[in-house]
Amino acid sequence: MTNSPVVFSDDQATAFDSVTEMLRFAGVHLDDEALLTPPAGSKSGVMAVIGKAGSGKTLLLAELYKALEGAGVQIVSGDYESRKNKDRRTLAILAPTNKAASVLRLRGVPATTIHRILYTPVYDPEYERIAEWLAGNGDRPEIEGLTDEALDRAAAFYEGNKSIPGALAIAGLRGSDFITGWKRRDEPLDIGFVDESSMLDDRQFDDLKEIFPTLVVFGDPAQLAPVNQSGSMVFDDLEPPRKIELERIHRQEADNPILDLAHALADPQLEFHHFERMIEDTAKRDDRVVWGQRVEVDLMARSPVLVWRNATRIRLINAFRSVHGAPAEELLEGEPLICDGIELPLKHRKKRLDLEARGLIKGAQVVYLGPGRKPGFSRLHVMGAEDPQVSAASIVKIEMPDEEEPFIPFAARMGATFLHGAAVTIHKAQGSQWNTVQVFAPDIYVAAKMGRVEAGQPLWKRLAYVAITRAQERLIWVVRNRLSKPTYGLQVDDLKQAPAAVLTLEGEQA
Repeated sequence: MTNSPVVFSDDQATAFDSVTEMLRFAGVHLDDEALLTPPAGSKSGVMAVIGKAGSGKTLLLAELYKALEGAGVQIVSGDYESRKNKDRRTLAILAPTNKAASVLRLRGVPATTIHRILYTPVYDPEYERIAEWLAGNGDRPEIEGLTDEALDRAAAFYEGNKSIPGALAIAGLRGSDFITGWKRRDEPLDIGFVDESSMLDDRQFDDLKEIFPTLVVFGDPAQLAPVNQSGSMVFDDLEPPRKIELERIHRQEADNPILDLAHALADPQLEFHHFERMIEDTAKRDDRVVWGQRVEVDLMARSPVLVWRNATRIRLINAFRSVHGAPAEELLEGEPLICDGIELPLKHRKKRLDLEARGLIKGAQVVYLGPGRKPGFSRLHVMGAEDPQVSAASIVKIEMPDEEEPFIPFAARMGATFLHGAAVTIHKAQGSQWNTVQVFAPDIYVAAKMGRVEAGQPLWKRLAYVAITRAQERLIWVVRNRLSKPTYGLQVDDLKQAPAAVLTLEGEQA
């Protein structure tokens, strides 16, 4: 069976050609028998490819990646970087969060987080020989304790997945066996593609421009800008031909009612009550859209309810815990959490890098698997991470309605901090997608009544657009402040398929 060739729309073809021209200036000639010349040290600058949901940004990114890989450009994945070669050309494909990177990986694009490019792993020399062999830069090694069958499994896995840690895990190794630490990148890279660039703030954008002489960002101008950006996005100031907008909306084999609703929001005459009628009418003829009379609690453990206001988020979280009978003094296995950052003093900088490199960055979605072997430690599954199992010192904060201070069921003295994740704000949901998404419509209505405007558009429309486009297959528009009863308890069996690597503080024992 062969894959059908991709047929670009006119605007996609124009964007592909524009990026190709930019790469040619940088010494990567995709249309000249894949000619690669060494980096000249000059910057090609920044280009933005923007478009609303369904406009084909991800397809374009994937095809550019395939063309560059086919031309011999090496992929820098963030999990392992082969020995330096000053003449090689490289590409790194990045996203701001683990979840956003995992969306690309599911489509065959080897994406990693921005953090994993800023900080690179240091491998044990013995196991680095396996990594070099898998990357095509060394002979098949002989490693004490690893059979030929284990190495064959690693090679077969890497052939299809291009993940060094995944391949080593298939061979029977844990991350703590082969990664001895992390170091800040001390040299710039070459070509960078960044997805979900509407989430970037100016500081992150400046860091990326410093690392990548040639940088292409892909983003959706209709999403919400970062909270500290005053409604602007990092690509707003770019001018044609350095900013290319994809106008055409591509459909799936069958019409996509979720995209139809999202793009209806562009109508300047559309009012909130008209939009809700559109949703209700769509739900009557297509089961991919649901007019929900209550929040479905069974979905909240893996797919958080999307809300606008923090007060709504806190009420829904406490209702979720209540219907599951969660005791105030502890967490139940299977409760969802959101990483809120790392609380460590400067002397523990190495441990901060360890935690962040394993996916515990601000906004990461996590499932609690149970207590660790020491008080305050948690066994966790980091959603979307390539090596998701981790045991780490944790500070869990459960916010309570009408209370200024959160309740902390347990805490290490320092470590990764977490909020509950059964409901999240629409801002935090950007970059993530779930098969089924529940949107709490009363919050969107409040934003509409307030008449707030962001970047020239009613805020409620931006909120609704971002929330709706998080749904891959099914959208539930919840219109009442009610919560269903659970039909089953919280589940974690599907997540306990690999041992957790232990991340302790320096000087402590796991």
